[in-house]
Amino acid sequence: MSSSLRRIGLYWRTIRYLKPEQLWRRIAFKLFPPSVDRNALPECGKAMELRTRFPEGYRVFSGPDRFRFLNDERDFFGWNDPACGKLWLYNLHYFDLLRQADLTEGEGRQWIARWIAENPPFSGNGWEPYPISLRIVNWIKWAVSGHPLDGAASASLALQARFLSRRIERHLLANHLLANAKALVFAGLFFSGSEADEWLSAGLDIYREQLPEQILADGGHFERSPMYHSIILEDLLDLFNLGVPLPLQKTVEKMLIWLSVMTGPDGKIAHFNDAADGIALAPQTLFAYAGRLGIGIPQECPKCLDLPQTGYARMSAGEWTAICDGAPIGPDYQPGHAHADTLTFELWHGKTRMMVDSGTGEYIDTPLRREQRGTAGHNTLTVDGANSSEVWGAHRVASRARIVERRFADNSFSAAHDGFRGMTHRREWRISAAGVNIRDRVGGNGVHTVDMYWHLSPSAEVENLGGRVVLHSDGKSLVLMLPAAVEYTVETGHCSSEFGKSSNHPVVHCRYRGNLPFEAETTINMRQDI
Repeated sequence: MSSSLRRIGLYWRTIRYLKPEQLWRRIAFKLFPPSVDRNALPECGKAMELRTRFPEGYRVFSGPDRFRFLNDERDFFGWNDPACGKLWLYNLHYFDLLRQADLTEGEGRQWIARWIAENPPFSGNGWEPYPISLRIVNWIKWAVSGHPLDGAASASLALQARFLSRRIERHLLANHLLANAKALVFAGLFFSGSEADEWLSAGLDIYREQLPEQILADGGHFERSPMYHSIILEDLLDLFNLGVPLPLQKTVEKMLIWLSVMTGPDGKIAHFNDAADGIALAPQTLFAYAGRLGIGIPQECPKCLDLPQTGYARMSAGEWTAICDGAPIGPDYQPGHAHADTLTFELWHGKTRMMVDSGTGEYIDTPLRREQRGTAGHNTLTVDGANSSEVWGAHRVASRARIVERRFADNSFSAAHDGFRGMTHRREWRISAAGVNIRDRVGGNGVHTVDMYWHLSPSAEVENLGGRVVLHSDGKSLVLMLPAAVEYTVETGHCSSEFGKSSNHPVVHCRYRGNLPFEAETTINMRQDI
C-alpha cells in the first residue's frame, strides 16, 4: 500500500469518530472569523461576593521580564516570540502571574497594561479562545480579590469576553468548552447590562448541557486525565465560591472522591493519559479549598475501590497500593489527551512510587511525545510492536482499544481489550500484603512477538539476578519475578512527572516470540520474600 493511501486510511480512522457538528464547525471556525464591534462595551458594576479566597497558583513570575512555565525559565522578548514555543506562549497569555502571592499591585497593573498595548484585538496567540478564557478568569479573580481594574483594563476585558462569546470552541468540545463557559460566567457576573446577562446565560447553559456528559457517574471527567479532572474540579469550586445558580455540590463531592481514589499515597495524581504534576492545583490544595467552601473533604480512601464508569480501579493491601487502568481511552469524539496505555498501572509501596507511568513531558509531536503516548511507554504489553490504540501526531487517535471485559473484587481486578486486531489482551491483578501478582493472556492464533514493559522509578538502582530483577529505591528493595517463557533486558526510558522535564529511568523489557495464545505471570514483592 502506498504512503498516500496509508495516510488517507489514518485520517479516515481518526475523523470517523467525530461528531458532524465538529466537522462543520471546524471549517467555519477557520474560514469565517467573527466581526466584533469594539464600541458600546459593557461596564463593570456588579458586586461579586466570594465565600472564601481563591487559592494561590504556582510561582511563574520570577523577576522583571522573566517567567517560568513548563520548567522552562525565559526572559520576556514578546508575546508571540516563536522561539518560545506555542504552549509556553499560551501560558504567558493565561496571566497566572496574577495568582502569585508575592506579586505587587503595581506589577499586576503594569503587565495588564502592557498586554493591552502590545496585543491588538483579534490577532496573535493571546486572542485564541482558550487563552482568552483563562485570562478573563484570572483578570476578574485579581479584580475581585482587591485590585480594581482601571478603565482601559475593564474595556479590554469586556472586548475579550465579547470576542470569546463568538468563538466558542464547539469544534473541540470537552475541557475547552468548559473553559469557555467558565469565562463567560465570570464575565457575565463581573459586567452589567443585557450583553453581560447573555454571557452569563450562555455560560450556564453550556454547564447544564455538558456537565451531565463530561462528569461520569463515578465522579471522573470523561477525558480520563487526572490532571484535567483537577483543573475542572477547581473551576467548579470557583463557581460554587461565587454562588452561581447551578446545582454543583453533589457533582463536586463526586469529583473529590474520584480525585482521592486517583491520588497515590505520595499525595500526587496518577499519571494516566496526559497528566503531570505542577499544572493543576495539587490534590491537597483542592481538598483544602473545598473544605473552606463547606464541602466535605473525603475521608481516607478505601483500600479497594472501583471506578466503573471511567474504568479505573484502586487496590491496597498492607503497604502496597496499585491504581490500575481498565479504562476506555476517552470520549470517542475527543481523545486528544489519550495515551495508548490500556491495562497499565502504577504501584506504590508505602509512599514510594515504585512502578511509574512515563508521564507527559511535551505537547508537540516529538520523539518524546510519541514514546510517552505509545503503549511501550506504559506498564503493559504490545503485540508485534503495535500500539493498543493508534495514537499519532501530538493529539490524534485513529483506531482505538475497546474494553471487552471488566471485573472487580476486593483484592483483584481484571480487564481485557481488543486493540491488537483480532487478538485480545486480558490482564488480572491480585494484591495482598505479600505483594502483587499479574497474569497476562494474549489470545489469538499464529506466531507473534509480545513485548512486556515494566517502568521503574527514576531513582531506582536495578540488580539483575537472572529471572528476577531487584529494584532498590528509597531504602526498599522490590523484586520483580518474571515469567519463565520470556527473554528480558534492562533498558533506559524517559519519564516525565512534570511538563518540560525528562528523567532517565530503568525499564524491564520482556520479549516472547512464538505461537499464541501467550500466557505470563509476573510477581512483585519485597526482597525479604524471595
